[in-house]
Amino acid sequence: MRMYKKDIQKKRMMRYFIDATKSIVENEGHEAVTVRKVADIAGYNSATLYNYFDNLDHLLFFSSMNYLKDYVIALPEYLTGCKDPLDKYFRIWRCFCYFSYNNPKIYNILFFNRYSHLIKDAVKEYYSIFPEELGDQPEDLLRMLLKNDISSRNITLLEAISQEGLISQDDIGDINDMTILIYQGMLSRVLYSQWDSTIDEAIEKTLSYFKHTIRAFNEGNDKL
Repeated sequence: MRMYKKDIQKKRMMRYFIDATKSIVENEGHEAVTVRKVADIAGYNSATLYNYFDNLDHLLFFSSMNYLKDYVIALPEYLTGCKDPLDKYFRIWRCFCYFSYNNPKIYNILFFNRYSHLIKDAVKEYYSIFPEELGDQPEDLLRMLLKNDISSRNITLLEAISQEGLISQDDIGDINDMTILIYQGMLSRVLYSQWDSTIDEAIEKTLSYFKHTIRAFNEGNDKL
């Protein structure tokens, strides 16, 4: 019971700091976030914050993770009627693109921030503290959602496609690299207002490039 109470206290304290960080981000922007300001809003001192977060980047990562909740909860609806792993792959990306292109700054911080790769096991840690934000996901989606970076997430999906004979195992690395480059490029264009069309058109263009990539590695594959 003592450990249970300790876990509840940890979750409550972390939520105070996460909510304070989100408040600053939403009102002043990420650049305005400092340890002192977060601690003041949360009602604690800076030393207390460091009992729960390694540094400011760790805190920013956790506060940004909360924005993934809508994407995660929406996934099952996007996958309704899914036919095979390839169909699932494109549906998952459609869902991810929709939510990320509508909130590009947060997704850029989560998946392409120069410090995000240094925060090891942060995703698993976050969901171990806030499991309700994962919703009720099947095992195969959980494996993907608990990966720490976007490349590992995509490889998980590509491996399932490979097992169905739809792509070669040997091509997974190259397909993955090209897919991430395409996505990061479009996310960057949306983030920096370099995309002149709608979000829906950005999604369709991204998925079109993904499909061309898959086909380029599978000319003559009758299953595609």
